[in-house]
Amino acid sequence: MLLNRSEKLMMNNPVRAAIQRRFEARRLLTMGGRMAGGIALEVGCGCGVGIELIFDIFGAESVDAFDLDPHMIELAARRLRARGDSVRLWTADTTAIPAASNRYDAVFDFGVIHHVPNWPDAIREVYRVLKPGGRFYAEDVLEKFICHPLCRLLLEHPLTDRFSHNKFIDALENAGFLLVATDQLWQCFGWFVADKPR
Repeated sequence: MLLNRSEKLMMNNPVRAAIQRRFEARRLLTMGGRMAGGIALEVGCGCGVGIELIFDIFGAESVDAFDLDPHMIELAARRLRARGDSVRLWTADTTAIPAASNRYDAVFDFGVIHHVPNWPDAIREVYRVLKPGGRFYAEDVLEKFICHPLCRLLLEHPLTDRFSHNKFIDALENAGFLLVATDQLWQCFGWFVADKPR
């Protein structure tokens, strides 16, 4: 699901980038550690801030990333021009990732899967494209926040079959993941680190 105008403004500004860098990514790093180099994928990359974090904080050697919105891909391409061939960007849907199975050492979700109507399919796709032993780092918005009246007034999200913290964990385990660590804030925001078994 594409972001509406309000959410694009909320997601593409220096305050959001600072929160993502100083709080969200740091929490995932504490929970799941750095990558040992390798290639990472970001689902729903937006304007490219997450890609910078995957390089600078998590230690990826190269990053593939996609977004449903072509305009976001344009913004990310401009932002990441200096990274050269170490970044590949394209437009795609999280429920049908155009990548080979067992390709990535890590996959990152910085608040994207809650936008996907059939979100369990997205989790299964992440599992498919991860290498055995690969790690999934996810930070996402939970049902309690999405269904709050103020959130519903300002933002557009799918409202049926949304996930709680425990429901997201269940979907990870149903897809085959082994949970490494999890955390939540106010039952509104969740952090999850899970591995694809070797």
